[in-house]
Amino acid sequence: MTTIADINLNDRARHLLKALVEDYIRTGQPVGSRNLARQSGLSVSPATVRNVMADLEEMGLIYSPHTSAGRIPTALGYRVFVDSLISLRPLDPVEVERLRLDLGAGSDKDAQELAETVSSMLSSLAHMAGVVMLPRPERVRLRQIEFLRLEGGRLLVILVTSTNEIHNRLISPKKAYAAEELTRIANYLNERYAGMELHQIHDALLEEMKQVQRDMYEVMQLAIELGEQVFAPDDSEDLVLSGETRLMEYEDLSDLEQLRQLFEAFHQKRDVLSILDQCINAEGLKIFIGSETGHEVFSDCSIVSAPYQMDGQTVGVLGVIGPMRMAYDRVIPMVDITARALSAALNSRD
Repeated sequence: MTTIADINLNDRARHLLKALVEDYIRTGQPVGSRNLARQSGLSVSPATVRNVMADLEEMGLIYSPHTSAGRIPTALGYRVFVDSLISLRPLDPVEVERLRLDLGAGSDKDAQELAETVSSMLSSLAHMAGVVMLPRPERVRLRQIEFLRLEGGRLLVILVTSTNEIHNRLISPKKAYAAEELTRIANYLNERYAGMELHQIHDALLEEMKQVQRDMYEVMQLAIELGEQVFAPDDSEDLVLSGETRLMEYEDLSDLEQLRQLFEAFHQKRDVLSILDQCINAEGLKIFIGSETGHEVFSDCSIVSAPYQMDGQTVGVLGVIGPMRMAYDRVIPMVDITARALSAALNSRD
């Protein structure tokens, strides 16, 4: 099977592949040699173009979808195009300024509202599905923690983080706690772990649990037991999606069973989160084309994603999900600028 490392194209082949992909993205129709000869701007005959197209097809970069003479890009062809041939189109300055103003005006919104605004913007600008991974509590720092007793022995945990967000979690401890015990436990955790990232607290508590001695103070033992539950990673409600139904407009994704599976994946969110998790530590943009997502349901899709930051730390990911035949030259800068604008909006908050 041909991989990206196996591809070695001369200038003519690169030029013709670029022209073919751009023509197919623009029209959605298979590209024939005669039309490609005209579109390429090269002084070559259709016969020469046919020979180059045959070579590109042998490399697995293009294929014929049916008996017509036209060719369309494969996922590998799109990958070569995105990695080395694409000419990016900057966004309209009016769109950029509107995006920045809208996000700047949303500085008083909480994370959920801001994510909904951004995902809706991406969907509207790209005419595809916009997606935003919310800043995960375990990626930000603890400012304060409190415990409230509820009926049935459950506890409501109130976490105040460095992002000025308040996160509530319900936990079910192994024993009932008096109000005084909960106050001492909260004081211990606040004094010892305030300012640390939540995932670091979770790891530190587990390590402390391993090293605990029999004569350790009871309040520390209780704090470790509750804290291990509180700071355990929680993937629920970590994702905001907008514009999934826009994908119905694309002929490439017109199969009803395929759409049903896509919408189910959007509803469950697990697969989308799994893909975006791969971007959380990426430097800049990350693009998945077809099977690169690792999930069969997205095998005919592409995902363009970028991380966004707060206080110099990556706290989430946003992006656009659409067909492989998307206008990468416009979507890539759109996602990049949106991630930068969201980072600026988050860092401008008190």
